[in-house]
Amino acid sequence: METNIDYRAVFDAIPSPCAILTPDQVVVAVNDAYVHLTGRNREDVVRRDVFADFSGRLRVLGDPKKSGVAEVRASLRRVADTGVADVVPLLGHGRETSDRPGAFEERYWCLLNVPMCDPAGDVRWIIVTVEDVTGLSEQVRASLGADAAGSTQTGARTPGQVPDPVKVSSRLQQAYRQEQQAVSALHEAIEQQQRFLFDATHDLRNPITGLLTEVEVALDDPDADLRQTLRTLRQNIERLDNVVTDLLVLARLYTATPPTTSLVDLGNLVMEELEAHPANAEIIIHLSDNAVVRASRVRLARLLSNLVANAERHTTSKIEIVVATDPPYAVLEVVDDGPGIRPEDRERIFHRLYRQDQARRLDPGGSGFGLPIAREIAQSYGGDLHVADHPDGARFVLRLPLAS
Repeated sequence: METNIDYRAVFDAIPSPCAILTPDQVVVAVNDAYVHLTGRNREDVVRRDVFADFSGRLRVLGDPKKSGVAEVRASLRRVADTGVADVVPLLGHGRETSDRPGAFEERYWCLLNVPMCDPAGDVRWIIVTVEDVTGLSEQVRASLGADAAGSTQTGARTPGQVPDPVKVSSRLQQAYRQEQQAVSALHEAIEQQQRFLFDATHDLRNPITGLLTEVEVALDDPDADLRQTLRTLRQNIERLDNVVTDLLVLARLYTATPPTTSLVDLGNLVMEELEAHPANAEIIIHLSDNAVVRASRVRLARLLSNLVANAERHTTSKIEIVVATDPPYAVLEVVDDGPGIRPEDRERIFHRLYRQDQARRLDPGGSGFGLPIAREIAQSYGGDLHVADHPDGARFVLRLPLAS
């Protein structure tokens, strides 16, 4: 059976005041309840800024310094920017009474702002629904008044006492903002993982393409130098192995159970690692005592090896390693005397798969994950890794909290 619905009549019959706005907060339609709420004619409300009839009397309960108009505008902007519904928990508004011109009565509202998106996913309209909670607020205040004598005599809240609505509103707003921040962080994490997957796939395709090309050339050319073909294949396989190994390290950093931590002396770590894995350049070492941190020795060894390998690729004659303390941090520096890093690239080099042109020339088999892995390890133990100023070459500075 075919049913024709008069959506305009349905919209007007909704008991809660509703308005439809453009993303720039201009009213395009309102229902009858909204017209009654404002006390204006429909023609006076539509095609105007949504706050034209509220002036400065709209305020945030629990924070008198905040403007209610500013709070709602910020909520509407969030909806327009993110396409996610937003709530303004509790607002107060002084409304002029109909029987006493010039006199105002206090009303309490809760606003829900919901996006309407077009097929492309862009926000085209915003539906604003206003819930009048004045009656509930009055009941709460009445309950508070009735319980006031008992609670003040004992100094404690009596059973069944209702909390102050202003304090409840403040807590609701704080909890909602925290939830919104968590959702935004989750969206950002998902986007980062999607970009990471795309970049990693792209970087894996390069050595695979090289392998296929070499094999096809060797098959088509009966006089091909097989030993040279095998050497090229080996280089591409090594590059593929480097990328996969670093991908596994990153996956473990995010998903695996963190390894057991212990007290690690950075000076001892440097000496032991250089003895086990001698560098291909002259190493100058300056070590201080008591640079002890609490972390996984295996992960710190990986961090150090990545920094030293990076320095080996760029140095011209020597590498300097410094271990010191700068309470409350232990500091490890790896300095090379190569061409250095441009200021605009000092953060980019910690992006996954980002490699400077010079790094690609010096080590075409590198994965582009070494420095990002080093920073992830540093941050996982409450520290940081960054590039600092240096007159000659690059200076990487690791800071980790000293063990108490």
